[in-house]
Amino acid sequence: MRLSLLLPFVLLSLNFLSLWPSMALPLSTNSRWIVDENGRRVKLACMSWASHLEVMLAEGLNRKPLDTISKKIVSMGFNCVRLTWPLFMVTNDSLASLTVRQSFLNNGLTESIAAIQVNNPSLIDLPLIQAYQAVVSSLSNNNVMVILDNHISKPGWCCSNSDNNGFFGDKYFDPNLWLTGLTRIATMFNGSSYVVGMSLRNELRGPKQNLNDWYKYMQKGAEAVHAANPNILVILSGLNFDTELSFLSNKQVQLTFTEKLVFELHWYAFSDGQAWAEGNPNQVCGSLGGNFKRRGGFLLEQGFPLFLSEFGVDERGTNVNDNRFLNCMFGVAADLDLDWSLWALQGSYYLREGVKGMDETYGILGWDWCGPRNSSFLERISALQSPFQGPGVSEVAQYNMVFHPSTGLCMVRKSLFEPLQLGSCVGSDHWTYTPQKTLNLKGTFICLQADGSGKAAKLGIICNDSSSKWEPMSDSKMHLSSTLANGSTVCLDVDMNNSIITGPCKCLSRDQSCDPANQWFKIINSTRDEVTRELSLKTFPLVLST
Repeated sequence: MRLSLLLPFVLLSLNFLSLWPSMALPLSTNSRWIVDENGRRVKLACMSWASHLEVMLAEGLNRKPLDTISKKIVSMGFNCVRLTWPLFMVTNDSLASLTVRQSFLNNGLTESIAAIQVNNPSLIDLPLIQAYQAVVSSLSNNNVMVILDNHISKPGWCCSNSDNNGFFGDKYFDPNLWLTGLTRIATMFNGSSYVVGMSLRNELRGPKQNLNDWYKYMQKGAEAVHAANPNILVILSGLNFDTELSFLSNKQVQLTFTEKLVFELHWYAFSDGQAWAEGNPNQVCGSLGGNFKRRGGFLLEQGFPLFLSEFGVDERGTNVNDNRFLNCMFGVAADLDLDWSLWALQGSYYLREGVKGMDETYGILGWDWCGPRNSSFLERISALQSPFQGPGVSEVAQYNMVFHPSTGLCMVRKSLFEPLQLGSCVGSDHWTYTPQKTLNLKGTFICLQADGSGKAAKLGIICNDSSSKWEPMSDSKMHLSSTLANGSTVCLDVDMNNSIITGPCKCLSRDQSCDPANQWFKIINSTRDEVTRELSLKTFPLVLST
């Protein structure tokens, strides 16, 4: 390959590496952003790793060596683990004194004991809390940040409205015991630089929920954690299985410390029944995407970081409800540039709800922990692993990227002879979406134009006609529509070769069988990749329409 053709790809690779600069820990907050000690934005791109079930050991240590799992997390592009823990592991003497071997024997898991002895022999006779510390140390040694999540009190699968673990005052949720446990864990990891945050409690729920106790105890929990370990982020969850923080729009928490407070929400397709599969996806996305912003997204505008600490889908790709949800959720997550944690890392469980070796279909790893369950999903989520904007991401002015949620790709120009296509968002084209609704290549008079239904979208310099205007339409606001000279409306679309075309706008009626995801695009704000794209603009000449 000639050097002149290779140069853009070399530059793109160098720029990709620059998206993951070394972090200066500890972390703090700067308005809506999580930042490092130098004030540079750090985006949490996490995996949730379960360690709260009956055996109280991080899942998968019967399948692979601990260090192998930690390195696998890094290789998949994640920079953080949300590591769960049960309250009773540190507050109940009879449980806290158990070794890993004893815990597994008590649960009838003799085969798992043998497997752990093979893969992680140094852990088998450690007390459970020391095994938990060993997991944190392995992640830290591989430069993976850790968020400690108090998932439940009594070890077991979470969650239901009737499991007595849901809210302050429940049978297994003594607020004072909880404060003791938070203090012990925060103290234990004071000095562990890669432990960057603590989530106070997962998915508050159940009939005892009330705002007075939420404010009272969440504020006490936050103060207890901060007093024991002032270096870490303090993460507060909402009500109704952590789907509701709207009450904060009327009354904010009152704490003695600042620049360490983060809020978290969860979002799953099943939280809304079969709405995604049984409704028109445009209307459902518009409605439920709007609900997400009303229930917690507004906190970003108030100047607080919002951590989407759980979302996930059936990784087999066969669940229509999950698939449609994910297309919408990716658009929202990119638009808001959220910090997030995917449920889940684990491909299987030692024991879940009485079943040994249960498969986790939401697991990013397969049942045997040997590799990704769905490599295309892993490629797709990589688009959300790097920050689009924030302090220190770049020193350039804001521009726009045209993001395609169902693939995790962006609209790019490949070369002189090829049409606009979907490609990596790293180093993608810089656009300016103007008040006149044109999409211009940044710093030029060159704009995106519709050339006819079924034809490739093109670049041109005559940008004052209707075919050069792009209006977000439909309830989802993710159809980008333009009007042709004959008065017909077309939307951006993608053909079988990933080329950008225009065609009739799909799924605008109440038809629930129609899936518009191929035509969904999101114009998002960014400040990254400027050097690479400025150079590539000079490398590739443009074909202009007249």
